[in-house]
Amino acid sequence: MAILMDGKALAAKMRLQIKEKVEALTAAGTEPALAVIIVGNNPASRFYVNNKKKDCAECGIRSIEKAMPEETTEEELLAVIAELNADPSIDGILVQLPVPKHINERRIIEAIDPKKDVDAFHPENVGRVMIGQYSFLPCTPAGVMEILAEYNIDVAGKNCVVIGRSNIVGKPQAMLLLHKNGTVTICHSRTKNLAEITRKAEIIVCAVGKEKFLTADMVSEGAVIIDVGMNVNAEGKLTGDVDFEPVSKLASYITPAPGGVGPMTRVMLLQNTLKAAQIRAAK
Repeated sequence: MAILMDGKALAAKMRLQIKEKVEALTAAGTEPALAVIIVGNNPASRFYVNNKKKDCAECGIRSIEKAMPEETTEEELLAVIAELNADPSIDGILVQLPVPKHINERRIIEAIDPKKDVDAFHPENVGRVMIGQYSFLPCTPAGVMEILAEYNIDVAGKNCVVIGRSNIVGKPQAMLLLHKNGTVTICHSRTKNLAEITRKAEIIVCAVGKEKFLTADMVSEGAVIIDVGMNVNAEGKLTGDVDFEPVSKLASYITPAPGGVGPMTRVMLLQNTLKAAQIRAAK
């Protein structure tokens, strides 16, 4: 039976460490601050924003919410971003996605000052991740790497498979594994003979958004399984991409879902905000 990789416990430990650093930074005259913009009334977005505010409060990070109505124009949203870009007391800016369909998401992401882009979605920060010269990392892939480090799983030389090629998880995840000297294969919806590829993997990161996508016949004995998926099953319960029970009997390590990668995604946002404040304080 696999060892459970407890992201919830690791995130709690990291929040305590972040809180100590935030307190020291604030005492020295720099109060870390995160601005979150939410447009519209998407219940999932509201849930995520409320959690981010709660996390900030726990760590002593000042949080500013800019709640805007569904009918907000792109120009109005860009004006709020420009105002926050110009505010020297704001370290991080995050626009909760998705935005309403009449707003160009790419234009919004590109409007955020890269030095305040704590989601690391801006093309400049994406490029910096590619070459390994970054200040911020995308929160979910960074959280995965922290989990691997916490459990002393050395990526170097390992055969790593990332299932999913999104800009938010799949692509940056592959880069971070590569930076740690993993041999990385990216699989996706057009990949042929997927199970043949995954059975050769020593580390699998599954991020496709489909319940029970990764099954036991796709996994070799002793593999490390990272489940990034977050789905709602027929019973209304949160579940990941991995068919957990049978896969956990084969794997050496596995993350639960929920309670694995999710809490780490949230804590890495705090880490990025702290880093941005530290950069401001050092000027």
